[in-house]
Amino acid sequence: MELSAANSRYPGWVLDWMAAHHITLWGVADLKGFSTPLDATGNRFPRAISFTVPMNPHIMASIQSGPNQAYADEYARVNAQINTLSAELAVEFGQRKFQAAPLAASVRSDPVNIKGDFPHKTAATRAGLGWIGRHCQLVTRPHGSWIRLGTVFTDLDLPCGPPVDKDFCGRCQRCVEACPAGALQGRAWYPGLPREEILDVQKCDQWKKENYYQFHQGHNCGICSAVCPYGLKVLKRKRPD
Repeated sequence: MELSAANSRYPGWVLDWMAAHHITLWGVADLKGFSTPLDATGNRFPRAISFTVPMNPHIMASIQSGPNQAYADEYARVNAQINTLSAELAVEFGQRKFQAAPLAASVRSDPVNIKGDFPHKTAATRAGLGWIGRHCQLVTRPHGSWIRLGTVFTDLDLPCGPPVDKDFCGRCQRCVEACPAGALQGRAWYPGLPREEILDVQKCDQWKKENYYQFHQGHNCGICSAVCPYGLKVLKRKRPD
């Protein structure tokens, strides 16, 4: 869901903040019932703002045969930008006496199971930003999967969703066919589908470490995202820089 400053359902300061930081695709997720972080009172955060920062489409298109240094640099740059934005937004909430906590852009707090503290993609689908593709990444209408996600948990009562409850990949299997690790299962996503039904994360991680270790110690690949037709549509809409 793309939101404009004319959307009066949200506090003016939230809309102004998003506009000032050029964030055009964002929403609010109802996370009641999910294992979110604890706030200062020991209660779980009931909601989160989810937002996207697009990746450079020309760089994304350049990694269809494998990652390169430009992609590794762009990945790091966008993650740093998201972390800065998330921290700033959390401060804005705090100044208005609401509780908030930013979620790091890309941190494996559970290296054994290769997971973070909370899935950014869960917040994003619950906020209505997109669906999970067969490559186990969020796909959005405006940017495909050529984005990175930010998440800020909050106790501010904001309008949520509606959640996305199905995928729109159709019969496309391009990401599955392109994965050099053979880690994608080809399953169509629906809410609650276990990650392992879509992606063999250990196989994916091992391939990256063995073949692309020079890029953030094997943390980067991106081939499956690069070949996604929803992303390639973005490139067609962009004029050369």
